[in-house]
Amino acid sequence: MDVLRDSLLGDGDRGCLDGQFLLAMPGLDDSNFSRTVIYVCAHTSDGAIGFILNRSKSISFGELMVQLELITTDQLGSLPDKARDMSVQCGGPVDAGRGFVLHSDDYQSESTLPVSDDIRLTATVDILRAITEGKGPAKATMMLGYSGWDAGQLEHEVSANGWLTCPSLDDIIFDDDYDAKYGRAFASMGIDPAMLSSECGQA
Repeated sequence: MDVLRDSLLGDGDRGCLDGQFLLAMPGLDDSNFSRTVIYVCAHTSDGAIGFILNRSKSISFGELMVQLELITTDQLGSLPDKARDMSVQCGGPVDAGRGFVLHSDDYQSESTLPVSDDIRLTATVDILRAITEGKGPAKATMMLGYSGWDAGQLEHEVSANGWLTCPSLDDIIFDDDYDAKYGRAFASMGIDPAMLSSECGQA
């Protein structure tokens, strides 16, 4: 979390990809990111950090809470609908065992970090407890791990046509129709991903 905190609150020059979507292009040669939609939380002169939005994990939110011993198996059936229905996503290959919650700005704790005007990030158990008790944010998505780039790395990948960038949309960030997110993000720019080639550039 220290790396994320430094990136989100640091004094580095903010980059043009802050708050943008990264859409993996067909020519991106990395199995970790094939056909992914990534929300960039922080882009500075020191690097970039984001979360994959369309790759779900096999474990449910409730099952994860049992593993973390925040609830018991007997309490699974009494979880609020929002918690019971929440799935867990693979946010990226970095710190894949750590949990992060992207959420709306109606929840705040001492560890909550601002990502945009209306989106926050919390990576401590307080928000998990709040969600299991029906006191969490109106919109939330749970991630395990995150995606990170060193200084200049993401800019190079974009210029090499590895990624297409576009403005982010909250309904894509928080929607749980993961299979449709890739196509919907392209459709928001009027692009059919089936017509793409690895020669396409930046939007």
